[in-house]
Amino acid sequence: MSIIDIQLAEKKHEQAIFECISMAYSMYIERMGKKPAPMLSDYSKLIEKNVVYIATNSEEFMGLIVFFPKRNCLLIENVAVHPDFQGRGIGRKLIEFALNFAKKASLQEVHLYTNELMTENIRYYLGFGFVEVERQLEDGYRRVYFVKPL
Repeated sequence: MSIIDIQLAEKKHEQAIFECISMAYSMYIERMGKKPAPMLSDYSKLIEKNVVYIATNSEEFMGLIVFFPKRNCLLIENVAVHPDFQGRGIGRKLIEFALNFAKKASLQEVHLYTNELMTENIRYYLGFGFVEVERQLEDGYRRVYFVKPL
């Protein structure tokens, strides 16, 4: 596999981001009975806020991560890998990028959440060393919250 470059998203990446989100999350619509929250986010505004990072190789858009500092932690709001690139460690590289960002910023922990019906994500985050800390209904979604101390 070619080298993966992770960089801050720019306006020109907006269409690729939208397509990646749509492809990565559409499989959950039937399971959840509605669009997952990441499909409803305004990525144009998130790009303007400099909180979206993309993973590419020299030719193709592979995935993205949305994160930002919040008090003494880093909140990962979304990780999405285009289905054509899933299973190749792209998600791991994106999360490791966020963890390194948090360490460099001297933050104490990383937080993230997923929908409780996205059971494969729950297993993935637990395997990554995140610890489940809470489940609650938020914005009409049953969410599972995780923390990883740094």
